[in-house]
Amino acid sequence: MTTVLYSLKDWEDFAKKVAVELTHPLLLLKGNLGAGKTTFTQSLLRALGSSDEVSSPTYALVNQYHTPLGKVFHFDLYRLKSMQEVMDIGLEEYFGDAYLCIIEWPEIYEEELQHYPHHHMVISVQDDVRSVTFN
Repeated sequence: MTTVLYSLKDWEDFAKKVAVELTHPLLLLKGNLGAGKTTFTQSLLRALGSSDEVSSPTYALVNQYHTPLGKVFHFDLYRLKSMQEVMDIGLEEYFGDAYLCIIEWPEIYEEELQHYPHHHMVISVQDDVRSVTFN
């Protein structure tokens, strides 16, 4: 599914569609700095019924949220420099205890994640217009 987003309302509508389409417990989320990864995550958590305040896990590396469907873990691997650092935070240990794990900047560990069933989402920005592909 590919969509062009112009406003926060568009994010909300898109997140509702994604929430219905989630069939895997892992979402790899890609986009440049400022593309809207955390904005999407905020919208998705609301669509999943969470009332938690959603923020970027850039410095915490992982944030935990609650939904009626189960726990959602939101990771940001941007500052990690090696696969060993990812393993040190125990990324894969979260998978068994989650309804969904959202991983921003998954590239450092993407090859290791390929054997897990997952969704993939890419946000591209041009002139303040976002093009988002989800599969």
